[in-house]
Amino acid sequence: MYGHAVSDLKERNFFKDRDIQDDPYAYFDALREAAPIWQEPHFGVFMVSGYDEARAVYGNPETFSSCNNVAGPFQRFPVPFEGDDVSDIIETYRDQLAFSDQLPTFDPPKHAGHRGLMMRLLTPRRMRKNEEFMWRLADLQLGEFLGAGGEFIHGFAEPFTASVIADLEGVPEADHGLFREHFGAPSGETQHKPLAFLYDRFAAYIAERRETPRGDIMTEMANAKYPDGSTPDVKDVALLAANLFAGGQETTVRLLSFALRIIGDDPGLQAFLRADRERIPGFIEETLRYESPLRSQFRMARRRTTVAGVEIAAGGTLLLLPGGANRDPRAFANPNTFDPERQDARNHLTFGHGIHHCAGAHLARAEGKVAINRLLDLTSDIRIAADVHGPAGSRHYDYLPTFFLRGLLNLTVEFDRA
Repeated sequence: MYGHAVSDLKERNFFKDRDIQDDPYAYFDALREAAPIWQEPHFGVFMVSGYDEARAVYGNPETFSSCNNVAGPFQRFPVPFEGDDVSDIIETYRDQLAFSDQLPTFDPPKHAGHRGLMMRLLTPRRMRKNEEFMWRLADLQLGEFLGAGGEFIHGFAEPFTASVIADLEGVPEADHGLFREHFGAPSGETQHKPLAFLYDRFAAYIAERRETPRGDIMTEMANAKYPDGSTPDVKDVALLAANLFAGGQETTVRLLSFALRIIGDDPGLQAFLRADRERIPGFIEETLRYESPLRSQFRMARRRTTVAGVEIAAGGTLLLLPGGANRDPRAFANPNTFDPERQDARNHLTFGHGIHHCAGAHLARAEGKVAINRLLDLTSDIRIAADVHGPAGSRHYDYLPTFFLRGLLNLTVEFDRA
């Protein structure tokens, strides 16, 4: 562990230090104590750990571009940034950056059209039918998992979330297993098109449904229009579908595993939830606040600007830290304490804020509600496996080795069947 002095911070490297990846919260506290926006010395990135400051950056896409959302400072533009406005350089070269074909890296006005198309895929009617599917699926897959026992993430969370998002997007049921097999956790490496399998599969589905409509969900997706009524290219629909599949699965797997870790490690909390299931939505929001699966998102300043008194040059890179903002004591009382009755927990920034607020947030919440309810229905007690993770008060967990996401690599639990 380390102190909160700026001299200590300068020695730390958020992007490489494994102990920060395993437990970032002391580092986030140190950042905020130094300044809610602080420029780290290794790559010159402005670290945004303050809640109000993060909302200000999220809410100003005209000044802060999402073009480098994934690339950050690790991919450079082929020309130098000069002057007080680099918007022209961004638009000329943005397609050379990682994930440049994905919605999270789009800026207005392109973002509005593609976001509108995605929301036409996530209609209230479709979401309701998908939640009905979740309850049936949870019973089926939890029956299998509880019968076998053991590791929760690979045994339940991953196959459950993959099947839910596949159903939402109308992937033929015969192909669900193929998607679960090919879609793995992100490695943290920046690649231009790391989701080629998803692109190819969805492009084939969309093209086939446009040629031969079947009256199914995938046909609805294939025929969805932009908000202005125009028809998107097959590629654009496939990219959105792939992005929704990848982002929706990864975030929810981490939410479910953190929720179960917290439940299994706190008998009093578990009894609290078992006594009144109406408490589960609040518990989910506090889990999202307390352990944000999204660790960081980059932004680039289009023009010279100032945030919270900090001057940022045109072309400067900022790193939004939802996990840090969610524990800002200026925004949440006693932020390092898990409180399932916290009234303002839903104000967290785990799903972002502004135009890039996660389109699948409702889906993740619904999956959490269904899975936790059914876990409590089908068990009388859930415990962390001490022989794997150590005794209570001295647990050990392995985390994803990446600065983009925070998540458990595995979670072994024991339980008594109801």
